[in-house]
Amino acid sequence: MNEYPQYTVGETGERPWGSWCVLDIQPNTVVKRLFLVPGGRISLQRHRHRSERWVVLKGAATVLCEAETIHLAKGESAIIPSGAIHRLSNEQTEPLEVLEVQIGDLLSEEDIERFSDDYGRSAEAAAN
Repeated sequence: MNEYPQYTVGETGERPWGSWCVLDIQPNTVVKRLFLVPGGRISLQRHRHRSERWVVLKGAATVLCEAETIHLAKGESAIIPSGAIHRLSNEQTEPLEVLEVQIGDLLSEEDIERFSDDYGRSAEAAAN
């Protein structure tokens, strides 16, 4: 049995950068919709137990994955491999909506290792 809290369909999370909502859960897969406010960005982070695929649904995204910066328009996507240091940003003046597909053996907010955060959240409080 997994010792970490698991996602549930319909679960939401409010964050300083916006919010997220769990849309679907399958074995080793979670699908979330992320909403980033203009100027918002998630912490610079890494996941050891999952990879992610981000698909832009509305707006434009800036993705940092390791040393590469990628700009994505509506309909475009990026793959974040397990173990890659990454960040999703909304550098635009309009809201950003992204479909996030997580694939791995630990799909939980507990699998976030923070390196830097604009909102003063520490690595120890990664689930917040």
